[in-house]
Amino acid sequence: MRKLFIILILAIFLMSSCSKENIEVSRYSKIPTTSIKITPDTDASPVKSLSEDYQDPIPVPGKVNSAGAEDSAFITSDGNTLYFFFTPDVKVPIEKQILDGVTGIWVSKKVNNEFQEPTRVFLQDQGKVAGDGCEFVQDNTMLFCSVREGYTGIHWFSAEFKDGIWKNWKLVDFNPEYKVGELHIINDELYFHSDKTGGKGGLDIWMSKKVDGKWSEPVNVEEVNTAGDEGWPFINQDKTELWITKDYGLWRSKKVGEKWTKPELMFSPLAGEASLDNNGNVYFTHHFLNGDKIIEADIYVAYKK
Repeated sequence: MRKLFIILILAIFLMSSCSKENIEVSRYSKIPTTSIKITPDTDASPVKSLSEDYQDPIPVPGKVNSAGAEDSAFITSDGNTLYFFFTPDVKVPIEKQILDGVTGIWVSKKVNNEFQEPTRVFLQDQGKVAGDGCEFVQDNTMLFCSVREGYTGIHWFSAEFKDGIWKNWKLVDFNPEYKVGELHIINDELYFHSDKTGGKGGLDIWMSKKVDGKWSEPVNVEEVNTAGDEGWPFINQDKTELWITKDYGLWRSKKVGEKWTKPELMFSPLAGEASLDNNGNVYFTHHFLNGDKIIEADIYVAYKK
């Protein structure tokens, strides 16, 4: 998803005069009336579990998924709060999505084992344009990538959850040379993907440690990287599993001693961007294709056996 924001860099400055106040709009009102909701029964490429550890994935129960595109899931460790990126129509150019009033980060709470109607997460001042996504939440802090007025290019920002809303967003001081892409932080260790120099090719997984309040020079996680693209990392709570997205599937590497094992394909096809709760259940994006074009996306969950 991060690559999609590149197109917004120029669009932000062209459209700032058209921005609107932060008033929540029904996401359903922006989904084209011609859109048909795809279900597991009508899915041309259903995603399957390839591991004995997990049941076959299903759409998350409740009201998260729609005939629009839900993407980039982040589940809190207790499994009760789900953040995701939403846009109503993937056929609309990115520079126009930013003005539709609904494209951005949303959140849903679980009640009685079902996720309730999501609400919009506003991360920009009223009247200003922003394209926000790739959210990561830890306690009362959110990290997210954004293209917004007043900044050139893509940057990472943080926000604070206070008084029931996200506020006090500010720039995160990642070294721009690191080219930090989608990320996960666990116990002062930052895992991220990047095509920075020194890797094996394409996107690689990198790791940096926080030392005296600063992120150290990243090291390449060589055991999981290849000449192709490896991205969208997630580390489980005890740091024994590293999940990555590659070749349109979700892969898992395990920590043995101080080394990561060769990644194993866990879910395929069209599965990406894993996020796990403390029970090991995997939330991720499943895309639906018509030929070679994405027409919709949903958030799926694979329950651990």
